[in-house]
Amino acid sequence: MKIAVLKETRAGETRVAASPESVKKFTALGASVAVQTGAGADAQFSDEDYKGAGAEISPSAADAAQNADLIIKVQRPTTDELRVFPKGARLAAILSPYNDPDSISAYARLGVDAFALDLMPRITRAQSMDVLSSQSNLAGYKAVIDAGAYFGRAMPLMMTAAGTIAPAKVFVMGAGVAGLQAIATARRLGAVVSATDVRFAAKEQVESLGASFVTVDEDAMRDAETEGGYAKEMSEDFQHRQREFVAEHIAKQDIVITTALIPGRPAPTLVTSEMVQAMKPGSIIVDLAAEQGGNVELTRPGEAIEIGGVTILGFNNVPGRLAADASSLLARNIYNFVSAFWDKERTEFAVDWEDDIFKGIGLTREGKSIHPNFKDAAATAADEEAETTSDSDEDENQSSGSQ
Repeated sequence: MKIAVLKETRAGETRVAASPESVKKFTALGASVAVQTGAGADAQFSDEDYKGAGAEISPSAADAAQNADLIIKVQRPTTDELRVFPKGARLAAILSPYNDPDSISAYARLGVDAFALDLMPRITRAQSMDVLSSQSNLAGYKAVIDAGAYFGRAMPLMMTAAGTIAPAKVFVMGAGVAGLQAIATARRLGAVVSATDVRFAAKEQVESLGASFVTVDEDAMRDAETEGGYAKEMSEDFQHRQREFVAEHIAKQDIVITTALIPGRPAPTLVTSEMVQAMKPGSIIVDLAAEQGGNVELTRPGEAIEIGGVTILGFNNVPGRLAADASSLLARNIYNFVSAFWDKERTEFAVDWEDDIFKGIGLTREGKSIHPNFKDAAATAADEEAETTSDSDEDENQSSGSQ
């Protein structure tokens, strides 16, 4: 079985889907691995590193993908990249189908079995395959480091002969994987940290890291929580009181980090322009949802801007700002996924379409869209393409008849 590792071509993408470590493990399973030359350069993995791990270095994407059974990438392939995919190949990557549902039709047309690793089910046996968690961990850490780089003061309490420096106040909005890592990192740097989340269950996690959990009404949050630990939609009264409370809290903070994302939807607005204007000059906001529109009303995706003395960081691909570690973790996630379904006797990746993992991440199979969340979008795109083809054929027939 051949595994192809392609170089990322999307702007700003520094990561790679395989590390020399994972290549060595793949070859130990009995697979052959072809790595496109320069694929790991931005992550500080050289062609020689891959070659030493047992990979074949291919001069182009087409050469790497030729006769490949499985193609692994970081981000979804571009149209140009898809042209080199052999029919019947399997693709595993962060495909972001909610952002580009039309791409599912492209995979189906090419006969590519596509697996969206970003849809990995949150079940115990899939934890080691969870690419979103591994990358979000790094994003939460990097958010604090980026904030510190732009912050004109020290983070920890410092008592010196010349006087005392007060610790920075950091407020984290959202206590998921990225938020919890941001809390832990800010605490390690000596900041006074507070956090909030729509789930009351997050309170214990936040406090276990030494931060304070803030909300306008804990009893209301507790009553609105389901048995599974999820939050029900809160009343308009609660939402109004919570917004006022958060606005007052943000005005007292030095650094605010927002982390809220909802799959398939634009990022919710958590920080309004009025809240930004109420912050002290020199304050920093890091918006980890910038690529999805941002949690901050004034965020400009991909930019660091200053408004009224407040700096707003809306960097794209924050894990990619730590390319070496992000690639290493992502490569392990992908290896764990492939090896979990490896047929040792036939030395191949054996897909079990009835397994909950494949039900969760499978987008296409044998030329058809199969994921229940995207069947309609893929069908619409396919119908539009068929209509376009039909119109073209009709035009061609009319043209032929007139000659």
